[in-house]
Amino acid sequence: MSYDHNNIFAKILRNEIPCNKIYEDEFVLSFHDINPQKKIHALVIPKGNYIDLDDFSLNATSEEMVGLLKGINIVAKKLGISTEVGEGYRALANIGDHGGQEVPHFHFHLFGGEKVGKMVE
Repeated sequence: MSYDHNNIFAKILRNEIPCNKIYEDEFVLSFHDINPQKKIHALVIPKGNYIDLDDFSLNATSEEMVGLLKGINIVAKKLGISTEVGEGYRALANIGDHGGQEVPHFHFHLFGGEKVGKMVE
């Protein structure tokens, strides 16, 4: 599968579609989910054209990998949900059809601000 340059996150990265931005640096963009599933529901996406975690782990540079992980931590702190400043959160990446991935651009969901509940139902 090749990267779809017309997916919604690619359009957000190109500023063709607005987002409620939380954080941005050279490696990631984070914004609030338009259909939140918990009190706090944010997305953190790498700026590179990666379909999913498998694609990212095989093709991203070390700097992009570190940048994504640091970006997740920075966003969690900004939202007050990291264990350093809050009560914790869930970071979730859906991969592929069976994993429930809806947008073919690698991304993490950050859920927090309340107990998240069971991991899988």
